[in-house]
Amino acid sequence: MLDGMLAALGGYLLGSISGSLLLGRFRGVDIRALGSGNAGGTNALRTVGWRFALAVVLIDLGKGALAVALVPWLINLAGLASQSLINLAALAGFAAVVGHIWPVYFRFRGGKGAGTAVGAVAVIAPWCILPLLAVWLGTIVATGYVGLATILAGLSLVPAMWLLGPEPLPPALGALAIALAVLLVFTHRSNLSRLLDGTENRFEKARLLKRRRQSDDQA
Repeated sequence: MLDGMLAALGGYLLGSISGSLLLGRFRGVDIRALGSGNAGGTNALRTVGWRFALAVVLIDLGKGALAVALVPWLINLAGLASQSLINLAALAGFAAVVGHIWPVYFRFRGGKGAGTAVGAVAVIAPWCILPLLAVWLGTIVATGYVGLATILAGLSLVPAMWLLGPEPLPPALGALAIALAVLLVFTHRSNLSRLLDGTENRFEKARLLKRRRQSDDQA
């Protein structure tokens, strides 16, 4: 019980270190006051630039990975682990994503959790990364919608976890996949609303399929 609480707390506090908000303080900007108001990599790219966005993404990925790898290890090193490390890792990883979305250091206003979720999954279930990346890139190339790409990639985590993972799949990993998928859909609900209204922003330069069709039509 104690080790589970420590894993959740450690993951949450680590996840609350928001890359965009922390770096923004050094540059004198609050990313939440720019663009879409989201403290994530996509809004950072659109409003501040690719160098800033890259640093943000690296921090967000890193804290998800550290939560899964470091927090359970420290608990076990202290002799407090009574649960399996995979259970503690899954709990710490999910808590890190929650911390990114509702960071205690930044008045509970953070990002949408995708980068931190990818960092956690990359360590705890690396077999899921390629399918998630394929779905994400494929959706962006086809539609230009980053939010939709993230939602579909998050949903694809569930079948990827079961179909490509070890047999039998540890219950903690199955629970983590479902919880992350649900959480990513929830945090991107505004994107879904704008998609339905036809007002969602696109990355037109990423719509390679449309550009290919236009080139063929002009040829």
